[in-house]
Amino acid sequence: MTANPLDLKTPAQGRARELASDYGLANHGITNPRCVYWNLPAEALYEEVVFRGEGRIVRGGAVAVDTGSHTSRAAQDKFIVREPSSEDRIWWGEYNRPIGSDTFELLLARMLGFLQERDLFVQDVHACAQPEYRLPLRVVSEYAWHSLFARNMFLKPESREAYRRHVPELTILCAPSFEAHPPIDGTRTGSFIALDFARKLCLIGGTQYAGELKKSVFTVLNYLLPLDGVLSMHCSANVDDDGSSALFFGLSGTGKTTLSADPRRGLVGDDEHGWSDEGIFNHEDGCYAKAIRLSASAEPQIHSTTHRFGTVLENVVFDEVTRRIDLDDDSLTENTRASYPLDFIEHAVPSRTAGHPSYVLLLTCDAQGVLPPLARLTTDQALYHFVSGYTSKIAGTEAGLGAEPEIVFSTCFGAPFMVHHPWVYADLLARKLERHGSSCWLVNTGWVGGPFGVGKRISIEHTRTLLDGVLSGALAHVEHRIDPVFGFEVPTSCPGLPDEVLHPEHSWPSEDEYMARYRELAARYAGNFRKLGDECPPGLLAAGPRLEREPVD
Repeated sequence: MTANPLDLKTPAQGRARELASDYGLANHGITNPRCVYWNLPAEALYEEVVFRGEGRIVRGGAVAVDTGSHTSRAAQDKFIVREPSSEDRIWWGEYNRPIGSDTFELLLARMLGFLQERDLFVQDVHACAQPEYRLPLRVVSEYAWHSLFARNMFLKPESREAYRRHVPELTILCAPSFEAHPPIDGTRTGSFIALDFARKLCLIGGTQYAGELKKSVFTVLNYLLPLDGVLSMHCSANVDDDGSSALFFGLSGTGKTTLSADPRRGLVGDDEHGWSDEGIFNHEDGCYAKAIRLSASAEPQIHSTTHRFGTVLENVVFDEVTRRIDLDDDSLTENTRASYPLDFIEHAVPSRTAGHPSYVLLLTCDAQGVLPPLARLTTDQALYHFVSGYTSKIAGTEAGLGAEPEIVFSTCFGAPFMVHHPWVYADLLARKLERHGSSCWLVNTGWVGGPFGVGKRISIEHTRTLLDGVLSGALAHVEHRIDPVFGFEVPTSCPGLPDEVLHPEHSWPSEDEYMARYRELAARYAGNFRKLGDECPPGLLAAGPRLEREPVD
């Protein structure tokens, strides 16, 4: 997007400081900005977005933006500063790449110079709905629509006085049009997401994709919360009228957002939560749902948000004349997104909290077409699958993916955002499962009748029926069979569902071919688990697949 001419007055300029904090931008080293717009509401931000040519208002009232060349997370461009206070706790490797303090300082200095004489947008917000763990945030952005995104996604102060007294414990500087110079800045490309835990600072440049803002905060919480004994989780959560809550772990594309938005249950949140001694709580105050091919019949609540004022639509195609959006058009990316306040979903829980979960559901999208659609897990089996984090990564979620789903083992169903070693999160989950007796299940939302390209994806209606059976307790008492490869229990029937759905091997042209593919997947599980090191808790290896198991009738 082109910068606004300096001689033009923007719509909100006259009231830019009404909700300013006494803790000014100079505390972050930001000097000589042209104009700073503090905590503008959605209405004012809409005007700025349109005035600056950052986006267009589409039919129904949402604002549509184009993120340019970056339509997904730049996972390989994330860095964490290696410094004494945190380096011994961090799981260094593929997702947590080190950068030196001196290199970070140089990148920061160049970024601060870039921000001079520019209009900046500030949102002072919070993460974590449980007050004891609330993290004050500040998002300083070059673009107005990123400020609207931050306002949608995080908890907002409740009074002018709270805004005035806001002092951030994490600050994000987001300047998409500032690109790193790899030979100088030590980055891989011009894009970067750089975190310094000691300075409580995150730098984002070279990418407009708003998911980097959201996931940077999640990464910080995945570091901080376990230090207080709180399990930070990549999951959605809902609760029934009796207070029985459920967690839905899963990567993007597994149905985490869709399945938790159940009109019969209160929505606690769609993506990120903490599990403390008091119960579960949402990290956020908004949703960031995949929008591609949303169905008004299968996903009515999420679909309706794409036609509401306040929603930010990323890379959703629309008609320039009628402004009608086309949710089926993937010409820009498969990873189209909608950011909206949680309150846009009917039955959202106002407190964003709930009690300890009665049910823990691990969602996987198996493009191999071999896992059963539902299986009951022991605690050790649940931990094995949690640490494994198997799914098929859907095109568009990360840069570099092809058209076909890719087998991936993403530790704790969120490896790119986990900072500690996986056993830290596994140990926290084990303690909480044992203490609260949560019932654990593996849910396959992937393919049936064959692998991707041969079979088809299981219907949302069938998956919802299975979940109804779990959450109502109906499946606790039906007959189960022992899976011949993984050893978990698979129900042989479910009220309202054809029995053959629970027997994926019967839908393949050849059961021998099915079993060969199943054992191949099991071998991939075992190979991945061996990579996680020698600190594996006793009993977990035995909870995984055993290729020598004989079929059980």
